[in-house]
Amino acid sequence: MLEIRCKNCGMVLVSHPTRIKTCSCPNATSIRGTNISGHNLNLVEIIPPTHNKSATSNVLSYDDLQYQEQRRKRKIRHIDFEER
Repeated sequence: MLEIRCKNCGMVLVSHPTRIKTCSCPNATSIRGTNISGHNLNLVEIIPPTHNKSATSNVLSYDDLQYQEQRRKRKIRHIDFEER
């Protein structure tokens, strides 16, 4: 999802794959999917995407992460059984 801002009127437009979104100022900035247009593209600013850091936070505590890391480093022991 791409976001742009028209510097002329300050309107923020969010892209949509099929619909054309336009601002109503004389620059007529528009966006459709990844296509950006306007009378003067110097008045169009692309807004970088912001990532939600709370969604990527760890659920496990530090002690739990340490335990899982130690558990991952364990070696597998194969036990040989004698058949009679």
